[in-house]
Amino acid sequence: MADGESSDGRRIADWLARARRGDAAAREELFAACRSYVATVARCHLQRGLAARVDPSDVVQQSLLEAHRGFDRFAGESPGQWLAWLRGIATHNALDAARGHRVAARRDAGRERSLEGAVGDGDPAADPGSSPSQRVLRWEREWHLAAAVDRLADDHRRVIELRHIERLPFDEVARRMDRSAGACRMLWMRALEQLRAQLADAGVGP
Repeated sequence: MADGESSDGRRIADWLARARRGDAAAREELFAACRSYVATVARCHLQRGLAARVDPSDVVQQSLLEAHRGFDRFAGESPGQWLAWLRGIATHNALDAARGHRVAARRDAGRERSLEGAVGDGDPAADPGSSPSQRVLRWEREWHLAAAVDRLADDHRRVIELRHIERLPFDEVARRMDRSAGACRMLWMRALEQLRAQLADAGVGP
């Protein structure tokens, strides 16, 4: 195991190793543990304004199905490499879905942010300048953060995505959510409190 790997990291590494040996139950556990991560990646990479046209759950289902079918082609070894592989599949499918609605909603690269830029800390599998323990902490934090965002109530998750991923001002957040700007600020503060509490329960710092 990598230096500093937590019980979560050991559990995912164990499921991954057993799944590659043909253990069907371990494979199901592995995919279930990473579903929230794939869902967060999909939502983050869908273009702005597509919520009514592209259902993120469709992208999640497609991505997990492709990962199941292509599991034998996964060439990595570590949990971080596994998450990076899943992220690549989900990103590709989300952007494909978005391209189908290019006229309806154009990508604003200067404002929209990916999961890595908004709730992650770069590629959890690749940073040659960091130590093994730093890489472990990076992918575990990203995994926990994605799971925490996915567990938020719908309105809390939405305000976090609009504010931190799309980087919208509160006036635009309010318009999107059909609330006042003041109400959205209060909702955002409560959402952050919930997110921090979930991360604290998982042993992840702010």
